[in-house]
Amino acid sequence: MKTVSENACFGGVQGVYSHASAATGCDMTFGLFLPSEARDGPVPVLWYLSGLTCTHENAMTKAGAQGWAAEQGIALIFPDTSPRGDGVADDEAYDLGKGAGFYVNATEDPWADHYRMWDYIAEDLPALVFDSFALDPDRQGITGHSMGGHGALTIGMTLPERFRSISAFAPIAHPTASAWGQKQLGAYLGEDGDWERHDSTILMREKGFDGPVLIDQGGSDQFLDLLQPEALAEAMMRRRQHGIFRMQPGYDHSYFVVSSFMEDHVTFHAEALYA
Repeated sequence: MKTVSENACFGGVQGVYSHASAATGCDMTFGLFLPSEARDGPVPVLWYLSGLTCTHENAMTKAGAQGWAAEQGIALIFPDTSPRGDGVADDEAYDLGKGAGFYVNATEDPWADHYRMWDYIAEDLPALVFDSFALDPDRQGITGHSMGGHGALTIGMTLPERFRSISAFAPIAHPTASAWGQKQLGAYLGEDGDWERHDSTILMREKGFDGPVLIDQGGSDQFLDLLQPEALAEAMMRRRQHGIFRMQPGYDHSYFVVSSFMEDHVTFHAEALYA
């Protein structure tokens, strides 16, 4: 692991690190905020998964999460959204290839060699950070925005023994029924791949989550038809999921909605992680 940068931040440290990833077969970069409490011992962890076109840096600099995490004594991990490098397959479209890993393990050419973002988030990066930093693996929450909200929900519901809480900002909620999903799942997994395990609405219908869930969705989001939040809201109600789904009038799909409600999300996770 290489230290790219470390900066003092709200009494703690905002670091950026790179490492060779066995999951993606290339070098990966991630951000990690450690609150001051980490100097004395392991602290709870909140994973933040970013959306289409983003790197580790977008949420790290735009979400305004570090101040709230410092108040709660929680670490923040900001992974990248896809493999990177000259030998990594890409596409001219913004919603496929680099910046659009969709948090799945690709099985189809030309993506299968590197696009294994599920394993990267679920196995590779956790093994590194829990071995290298003062983080408590028994107290983890996960959140994300848009494509990252999709990843947070699907990974969180699939690994309930690992995560105590899940939240999302404007998640891609029903990708098997949306152009934001059908294109990517078809490309990465093939037409006969297991799409349903990567659809949070289907997972909510079938298994839900044994813990609290918080969703914030902008009422003026320009991508509502692609996100399909109503499908996830209905699935939560039918399952009587322990959770809150909030439509926020006037908010769009930008990082302004993330930063506006980040305090609520960090507090929500803190209550679960310190329970």
